[in-house]
Amino acid sequence: MNPSSSAAHITLLEGSRAFFPAMIQAMDAARHEIHLETYIFDFQGAAAEVAQALERAAQRGVQTCVVVDGVGTPEVPVAWQRRLAQAGVQWQTFEPVAPLGLLVPSRWRRLHRKLCVVDGAVAFCGGINVLDDFFDHDETAALRQPRLDFAVRLTGPLVADVRHTMRQLWWRNQAVRDWRDSKLSAAVEALKEGGTDRQRPTTGRSRLVLRDNLRHRTRIERHYLHALGRARSEVWIANAYFYPGARLRRALLAAAERGVRITILVQGHYDHVVPYRAARHLYGPLLAAGVSIHEYHASFMHAKVAVIDAQWVTVGSSNLDPLSLLLAREANVVARDQDLARVLKQRLSQALQDGSHQIQAADHAERRWVERALDAMSAGLLRLAIFISGKRY
Repeated sequence: MNPSSSAAHITLLEGSRAFFPAMIQAMDAARHEIHLETYIFDFQGAAAEVAQALERAAQRGVQTCVVVDGVGTPEVPVAWQRRLAQAGVQWQTFEPVAPLGLLVPSRWRRLHRKLCVVDGAVAFCGGINVLDDFFDHDETAALRQPRLDFAVRLTGPLVADVRHTMRQLWWRNQAVRDWRDSKLSAAVEALKEGGTDRQRPTTGRSRLVLRDNLRHRTRIERHYLHALGRARSEVWIANAYFYPGARLRRALLAAAERGVRITILVQGHYDHVVPYRAARHLYGPLLAAGVSIHEYHASFMHAKVAVIDAQWVTVGSSNLDPLSLLLAREANVVARDQDLARVLKQRLSQALQDGSHQIQAADHAERRWVERALDAMSAGLLRLAIFISGKRY
């Protein structure tokens, strides 16, 4: 069992098998409102139980609002569309795929956050989609081992910040829909309800950190850079899509030069070949500096977490790659919490021992020319995508 921090009101949840029951329990106790945002909303296995909890809440008269991403969740099964609509669940799709699809760079700006708030009393933030740990969303096939991913359950002051940012996005989406339907007055009222883009100030040892394309373009990256710059003993990073920009790479190398022990866990059982190969293209300088890199092979690794000096922790939706750090809407919780850091470090250490393979510098340097070429080509494709998007990385 994972202990919670009474000071920060944060509890670590590992995988959908811990996350779903905690969220469903909160939903079943809801009396007023539920807001849920997710990139993927699947309806297989245990994910259907989340949909059923939303259905039950709406039938009780609870205002139930769901936002999914148009790429991560391009369609909902017709049977579930009917069930949720009949129950009264309000459903929005963020940036539905246009006729030209993702050929238009502006469409690369996705909703990648995974947030939930119930009655303004309890909230959830992390990297876990509404997707059963034992299912592969792309292949619709069962997995042998559960996906490695994390979220946190929040109570206390942070819940108000989660609720604020979720309601803001809900009303902005509504305003866009009303505008498209030529309901100008309704759109204006919705924008007023949604408030401004300013992130509410957060005090204390924990905070909700957002990334978007308005006022918070580099906020998550800056938190990583600040923590790495202050690191003195050890850094643990688990990140599914690992292709950090030049500033983050310099920060990692500088920390290694100071004698900081750096351990990085990335995916080895990958779902998209280009990000996987591009990440391998960056291993050389990091390995030469003494950074320990491990690829997780037991199952899919979807985590986006870090622990620094056994006290600084982040858990959220943001990868360390161009899509997350330059384009997508992301949300991380950042905290100074020794209990949370200890539990997360223990779990990452266990994952290294039980399901990963360490990349050796000599083996990486001597990999076949075909592999080196594929890695370089994949990195080139990512850089080309960054250039096309008009961003600097």
